[in-house]
Amino acid sequence: MPHVSAARYGKDNIRVYKVERDEATGFQSVTEMTVRVMLEGEIDTAYTAADNSVVVTTDSMKQTTYLMAKQYPVNPPELFAAILASHFTDTYKHIHSAHVKVVQHRWTRMTVDGAPHPHSFMRDGAETRNAEATSNQGQGISIRSAIAGLLVLKSTGSAFHGFVKDEYTILKPTDDRILSTEVDCGWAWHILKTADEVKSSASKFDQAWSHAREITLKTFAVDSSASVQNTMYKMCDQILAVDSSINAVDYSLPNKHYFEIDMSWHKGLKNTGKDAEVYEPQSNPNGLIQCTVTRGEK
Repeated sequence: MPHVSAARYGKDNIRVYKVERDEATGFQSVTEMTVRVMLEGEIDTAYTAADNSVVVTTDSMKQTTYLMAKQYPVNPPELFAAILASHFTDTYKHIHSAHVKVVQHRWTRMTVDGAPHPHSFMRDGAETRNAEATSNQGQGISIRSAIAGLLVLKSTGSAFHGFVKDEYTILKPTDDRILSTEVDCGWAWHILKTADEVKSSASKFDQAWSHAREITLKTFAVDSSASVQNTMYKMCDQILAVDSSINAVDYSLPNKHYFEIDMSWHKGLKNTGKDAEVYEPQSNPNGLIQCTVTRGEK
């Protein structure tokens, strides 16, 4: 007989903005985020028997997100995600797992006349800081931190050769090429038992995010890249060394191509190889390189 083998539901794209005011200094801090809540548990009858008595409404999830943002810290995002996820598994005994994803959008404080402005901000890029927390009843809280949408480019310092060549290969080896990608980097933490335990580790999350971002940018810039694969492995290895509580690091890097334009048809104008200055940025298709590096022996 057919049965529900997997089911989850929830509320996506919950937009939240919080302002915190320091009365002593007159400075304000702002956080804007997009939240997703997904629940699993003893909810099969909602699908098979039209039994809504097991349904925590998605509107309730939205209202709960607002209430938790008012009553609890929203920074670091890992802590807020853990608080929100654990609320659902603690409050509703038939909900066995709650998955919360927080996407934190950039608002960077403006500098005006050489000084930080107390209440004005600018969005200086599409990069986001993300956090995902899953609360499983009786098993604790798993957390994944992430950097997403960080667009980077280096105009030299990248090569690619020694790859498989056969009857399907027309790509030419190169000792120098443009390398550009949009960074999606994540790191998974050891499971924590409760939201209070997550709170006691809050400072680690900010430190790890700062280190991971710095490692990503510095390694991208200074590595004489033999391939995207090798460069991303070096990044993973360094991030694992940041904190022993990090269990695994993953990267997903699309290879954003910039192709030389042959202009020799126009009066013999040279614009390839060492003479290349004008390129054609490509949108797709693109290479996509991914890996996960886990602590410990293979």
